[in-house]
Amino acid sequence: MTSRYWDMSLTLSIPIERYGNALVDTLMMVGVSGGIAFIAGIPLAVLLIVTAPGGFLAWPRVNRVVGSVINGFRATPFIVLLVALIPFTRLVTGTTIGVWAAIVPLAVSATPFFARIVEVSLREVDPGLIEAAQAMGCKKWDIVRHVYLPEALPGVIGGFTITLVALISASAMAGAVGAGGLGDLAIRYGYQRFDTQVMLIVIAALIVLVSVVQVIGDRYAHWLRSR
Repeated sequence: MTSRYWDMSLTLSIPIERYGNALVDTLMMVGVSGGIAFIAGIPLAVLLIVTAPGGFLAWPRVNRVVGSVINGFRATPFIVLLVALIPFTRLVTGTTIGVWAAIVPLAVSATPFFARIVEVSLREVDPGLIEAAQAMGCKKWDIVRHVYLPEALPGVIGGFTITLVALISASAMAGAVGAGGLGDLAIRYGYQRFDTQVMLIVIAALIVLVSVVQVIGDRYAHWLRSR
């Protein structure tokens, strides 16, 4: 009797393969959009630093324009951005649903967020190091590559970790519009079918995923600081 009850209590309302497929979709959305944000966000942050007043390529007008565009995207809620970018998403991917369609707004949302975090890390680099490099005759972009970025790297990794966690949350939200992933599973099977088991499993999976990303990012940033 007890054994039979235990077997019934472990029965999943949907096949385990669907959880696996949803997890893979979520990892793909977060990984690809995070990679795009990393590649595009660092140059944007460097541009903001070097064109700021007092920067070695001071250009206040460009700095204000780029800063305003970044602030505009950061101020827009993701769900609004998701809908607003539908024409652009269709142009890029040929569709407005599915994993690849979700990657476009996720990347557009994450890039300015990450760029601001990197900008803060670059601003915290010791000005004495910059002056020493200039005194030794280093070229401007050599200072960026060999002084700014290496010194700011622990903060950049910490910021990238925060960005990935934010993307995990946003990818779950994208499931509301058919993006796939764990969020889509939670909405279609958990919320719409009132299946508490699905909701609990998805929530647990998201918590574990965020925790793993946070621990790895924190340890790597700590290792970089202690070198």
